[in-house]
Amino acid sequence: MEINFFSVSPEFLEITTGNPVVYGFDGQPIGYDDCSIACKTGFALEFWAEVLGEDVCQAEGTGGAWLYFLLPWVSNGILGDLEIGSEAVTLQMTGNTRTGGGWGVGPYDVMPIDAAGTAGPMLTPVGSNCHKRMFLTNVAPPEPTCAYTPVQGDLCLTS
Repeated sequence: MEINFFSVSPEFLEITTGNPVVYGFDGQPIGYDDCSIACKTGFALEFWAEVLGEDVCQAEGTGGAWLYFLLPWVSNGILGDLEIGSEAVTLQMTGNTRTGGGWGVGPYDVMPIDAAGTAGPMLTPVGSNCHKRMFLTNVAPPEPTCAYTPVQGDLCLTS
């Protein structure tokens, strides 16, 4: 996989590459160390992409539609080219997806689980031989946060 990021935090880099955060005098993260490749670490990536089109606008009772995309186990996160310009800094990351990872049905509400549209976790677990899952959902993505957020639920937290 290859992903370009336009805004990242030191904590995000720690989670995805295994490289340690650098903290300031007040205990707040201010940067990171770029060390050797941490082959024994792993992380999951979830993406929501808004679906636009006439069919979505005409769907009654929905607040929108999104393409939900999951990579349940990514390893070997390597930072690539860092492009610094007058308006933005972009960062490229490459990695490999792996099978397994213990994602199961996931810890988050990502799809309707009944005819009333109640949000819940995936109805079927991600198979042990699967690298990714993708589906349409009308469950909106969570509100973004810049802080570490503990993973909820019964999920394997080690790779």
